[in-house]
Amino acid sequence: MAYIAPIHRPSSVRHALRSYLLSDTEESLVLAKANRLEIWRLSDGVLSLALSKTINGTISILQKLRPKDSATELLFVGTDRFEYFTLAWNPEKSQLDTLNPLNDPAERHMRDSQSQDRALVDPSGRYLVMHLWEGVLTILGLGNRKNNAMVLACLDQVRLTELFIKASTFLYTETGHPKIAFLYQERADSGNVRLTIYRLTKEDRPMEASKFDPSRDRELDTDIPDPSASMLIPVRKVEEEVKRHNVRHVESAKAHIGGLIVVGETRLLYIDEVTHATVESALTEASIFVAWAEYNVTHYFLADDYGGLHLLTLNTEGVVVKGMDVNLIGRTSRASNLVYLGNDLLFVASHYGDSQLFRLDLANEDPRQYLQLVQTLSNIGPILDFAIMDMGNRGDEGQLANEYSSGQARIVTCSGAHKDGTLRSVRSGVGLEDVGILADLEHCRGLFPLRSHQSAKTDTLAVSFLTETRVFRFDSEGEVEEVEAFTGMALNQQTLLAMNVAGGQILQVTASAASLLDAESGMTIATWMPPERKSIVSASANQEWLLVSVDGTELVSLSIGNELRVVGHKDISKQDQIACIHVPPQPQLSGVAVVGFWTSGTISIVDLNTLEPIHGESLRKSEDDASIPRDLAFIQILPPRGTSSGPTLFVAMQDGDVVTFNISSKDLSFSGRKRVMLGMRQARLHLLPQPDGTYNIFATTEHPSLIYSAEGRIVYSAVTADEATYVCPFDTDAFPGCIALATETQLRIALIDRERRTHVKPLAMGEMVRRIAYSPREKVFGLGCIRRELAAGEEIVQSSFKLVDEVLFDRVGKTFPLGGPGYTELVECVVRAELRDSYGNPAERFLVGTSFLPDPDYAPTSDTRGRILVFGVDGDRNPYLVLDHKLKGACRCLAVIEDTSEEEEEEGGAMNGDRGGESGRGGGLIVAGLTKTVVVCRYDETSSTTAELTRLASYRPSSYPAEITIRGRIIAVADLMKSLALVEYVPGTPPKLVERARHPASVWATAIGHVEGDSWLEADAQGNLLVLRRNLEGVTPEDKKRMEVTSEINLGEMVNRIREIEVETTKGAMIVPRAFLGTVEGGIYLFGTVVPHAQDLLLRFQAKVADAVADKTVGHVPFRSYRAFRNAEREGDGPFRFLDGELLERFLDVDEETQTVICEGLGPSVEDMRNLVEELRRLH
Repeated sequence: MAYIAPIHRPSSVRHALRSYLLSDTEESLVLAKANRLEIWRLSDGVLSLALSKTINGTISILQKLRPKDSATELLFVGTDRFEYFTLAWNPEKSQLDTLNPLNDPAERHMRDSQSQDRALVDPSGRYLVMHLWEGVLTILGLGNRKNNAMVLACLDQVRLTELFIKASTFLYTETGHPKIAFLYQERADSGNVRLTIYRLTKEDRPMEASKFDPSRDRELDTDIPDPSASMLIPVRKVEEEVKRHNVRHVESAKAHIGGLIVVGETRLLYIDEVTHATVESALTEASIFVAWAEYNVTHYFLADDYGGLHLLTLNTEGVVVKGMDVNLIGRTSRASNLVYLGNDLLFVASHYGDSQLFRLDLANEDPRQYLQLVQTLSNIGPILDFAIMDMGNRGDEGQLANEYSSGQARIVTCSGAHKDGTLRSVRSGVGLEDVGILADLEHCRGLFPLRSHQSAKTDTLAVSFLTETRVFRFDSEGEVEEVEAFTGMALNQQTLLAMNVAGGQILQVTASAASLLDAESGMTIATWMPPERKSIVSASANQEWLLVSVDGTELVSLSIGNELRVVGHKDISKQDQIACIHVPPQPQLSGVAVVGFWTSGTISIVDLNTLEPIHGESLRKSEDDASIPRDLAFIQILPPRGTSSGPTLFVAMQDGDVVTFNISSKDLSFSGRKRVMLGMRQARLHLLPQPDGTYNIFATTEHPSLIYSAEGRIVYSAVTADEATYVCPFDTDAFPGCIALATETQLRIALIDRERRTHVKPLAMGEMVRRIAYSPREKVFGLGCIRRELAAGEEIVQSSFKLVDEVLFDRVGKTFPLGGPGYTELVECVVRAELRDSYGNPAERFLVGTSFLPDPDYAPTSDTRGRILVFGVDGDRNPYLVLDHKLKGACRCLAVIEDTSEEEEEEGGAMNGDRGGESGRGGGLIVAGLTKTVVVCRYDETSSTTAELTRLASYRPSSYPAEITIRGRIIAVADLMKSLALVEYVPGTPPKLVERARHPASVWATAIGHVEGDSWLEADAQGNLLVLRRNLEGVTPEDKKRMEVTSEINLGEMVNRIREIEVETTKGAMIVPRAFLGTVEGGIYLFGTVVPHAQDLLLRFQAKVADAVADKTVGHVPFRSYRAFRNAEREGDGPFRFLDGELLERFLDVDEETQTVICEGLGPSVEDMRNLVEELRRLH
């Protein structure tokens, strides 16, 4: 059974529009990203996210409607499964309400529209048409009465004679009766393009659709001179001083403002809506336009396929259109949509690169200042390939990462297309941005922020070491000075605690004494010392109380306000030993403390006046459990709201677990126990106060984490600081909101995020990075890049191989260009391998497979259609060519079988003839997926710059090998059309490839990966994921060769790459991470398998959560239909043995009453299920 959850949600923007959705006075920007709707507000010229909602479906249509007499608008949303609904904003509940859910009534045997799903809304906002099927138009309309104004009804579904529609739009009309224009081809292979205009409804019956009869309802049908025309822009009408009347001589009529612009690649055509008079203008340079937006009635923005932004201007005399001009005004990401937000702000929504917000200054004398970038919305889609750079175990070669490091993985993606291509380092977690390095200091044992006399904010940092304490003073400019003395503090020994207390005093606790110092004079106000030959082991304090542990056997509480007078004393040497102590910092918890005990493994909340326990709890899971509490934090982490969110007690255990309890504000009783694993060694809990009076916790262990509250629950998130040992808040004038952070070798000032987010570090390449491979030995990435650019109106495509340093995250070495005159060479695959050099030693190599695109202007000079190239990396980090092997077909994919050096392999012939020379050195086996075959070759280096390939065996797939992956001697071949086949390499005389198993189904495979044992993961072009298993227990040989589906789900996004991972799981883990997936929409997903004993529980749990949240899901689309497998051959009724992690985590979002209903009959308690889901969250 399988599990999937998002690490990075899709970031590609396919649809965008502005709408009066949230308010009648404020327009919002609405974005559609795969299965998520985002609503952004514009304030002070910057966009801010107001709402994000997940929809059970991939959004294929997004439009807005305006009900009659309504001040706000509705959103119309359609999914790729033909589910449609409208959304209205409910200001009382601050949520989106679902209205008018409906299914497409069309018959499924009809052919899909070639121009994808398209929806249009007329200028009044009350009529909507959908073009989903070839030759069919679905017409819907909002009611025109008060009681049905919000009801969207299907008026009709009409047949069109125009089958091959390239573009369509509504027109602005004088009468208000809606008209629609189609730009179409008469045949799919026809070179001519025509424009036709129809009336949408009958003139006397506005709620009755016309029949689109060419002889009755068609108003215009004309040829378009530019056969490449593919865009229609409606032009609004303007008030005319002299009204036009019926025109008898149309041929002499002039074209007025109010009509239609037909945009082609070489020319523009304007058509008057009333007289059909035309104005034609030629473009000065041919362009492929992909998106448009209206600036005003005579100016329109056009975005082209190469990232150019143009301004189309209607040249007019009064209201008469005389001509049109198009001028380039700047460069942007390649646009999916353009949205003009008013006030000279233009939003560029992009699927191919970052979405951008620009400020317009078209009156500027400098053309370079026409577009000024204001804001960027990061997008890592489409992900063409990616490499896993770090799983949290760097420096421990061969050591497996723990199961939670998947949430801290550093992934480097090949993102974007063409000029928007980038390399992106992606890591999910709480970010730390270094502000500065204070000093190179080793073996720090504590950090304490202090305020000097009359200072309103922190300006001093005390750093404790084993034998001394050092003090650093900061001025308002950030200049730092180390001081020899500070307010009388003892600096010749380790400081256990230092803090400012009321009355301008400073409390310092060392192993020998606790001292209260005057911050102004440095005089000692009071001192308390432990008995002779005893020492203070640990200390904790707030503004009123100090609690110390003496030799780990005595507890002493002192009143700070009474000059360190001893209030309580307790000797526990005969019962136990003290492991840790903590005094809560918040005033509402004053008078109590928490003590952890060594021998018994228990904790107690004690009264500081008497040191008697109020409540206690054992922390050990069983009798033979020897775990010990090592650190404590008793704080208000959740915002206090009634009685449901009291203080929380955190206990860091010696084994790396953190145990939490909900503590009653009334009687301090324990409840809601949870246990979360943060690492393999004990965590230190450092408190970070927040502006709202709550606290966050920075937990330092081998995988540091930030513990904070979000959406009413406690969240554990990885931090991008790998080596932090001690942390403290450091909010100074020069470094507001910062923290001080110590590692084993340095002391740094850093700015920390308040919550988890995905951190993306981009490296702009200016070209498409199609393939990537990571070399841990050379510490570089090998990139296969494709550059596309225009030169003198001609498109030039150039491929290359280059290196990027993993530490500097920048290009190194020289670029190795590919291709030549007469042909274009495209990079198809790049892999890294350890192969034998000419001396028989392991050497790091990059393997590159390419394909040729012959230039039609040149006659073919050879039958070469691809190459296999092998590169090494020299001392200057430049790639050098070791092997150049020409092929008669394209090399689509490459992989390497571990070095075998089998004698039998020497019997094979050379790939393009005889082998030509024996080397006798086993260099490794390379598996290549060519155009129609899969071949295994032996690689032999004959010198430092020469090598040869020997063909050993071949296998012919059903159609075309899309990808190959290897496990041992088993080669998994993903066929372009016929799913997956498992082929075994059998050494012998001669060696051969033997098909062992096959999935007998039509699946358009895009990526494959090994899961475990005999199971494999496959992704297809329809966004499905399948887990396939060899049926080795089959009765007949045919049964054993037939692979069976053990799990399947529809992800809703096409997966481009699957990368396997290996992690070490803890005992009792329910999910084992197996792979990462990268999608076209910019999503990164964690794939895992479910252990057998948890499968039934989690399947029943998923079904119950889906039922419980069904009414709360935007769109009311059933979860089962959304996640059901679907392709051209069949459609399932739900996910099969597949868990959706995003759905399971919604269990934490519902109220406790709903959680109780969900858990009824499951077995585990509500608290157990909460803990389980929290553990799942930490996996990603």
